[in-house]
Amino acid sequence: MLTDTISEPESVSADEVFAEYEAALLAVIDAEGVDAVADATGLSPERVADIESGDGDPVTVSEAADLLALTDDWPDAETVRLELQDHVMLQMSSAVVDVDALADGIDAALDPKEVQQKIEGRQPMTLREYAEIHHYLAVENPW
Repeated sequence: MLTDTISEPESVSADEVFAEYEAALLAVIDAEGVDAVADATGLSPERVADIESGDGDPVTVSEAADLLALTDDWPDAETVRLELQDHVMLQMSSAVVDVDALADGIDAALDPKEVQQKIEGRQPMTLREYAEIHHYLAVENPW
């Protein structure tokens, strides 16, 4: 899902892509329960409840990886994070998009340096930022 090809990216928005990601996280919380998710991930029960309700700080890619890793459908959280970084870099290469073009092409108010740091994992990336990046690269990618 997070690295799947977005079929017909011109017909969906980054918000719709984000909503799909968010729904997957909510499904994990619903299946496991707030306390069990908190115990398994190291996130506080309050943070898990905030993610469930959509309150509080935006969900980070790292938090999303922690939650998804609780299911049998996903590898461990570190592997998920690394796969996302690799996916973005490969898509940028395939679409011939640099960080300047990427920063200009997404709605997030990020400069190219911030985009690069987030892609490389040196700064936390929100799940919404990732959805915008994933969507933009899908639109730009000729393959």
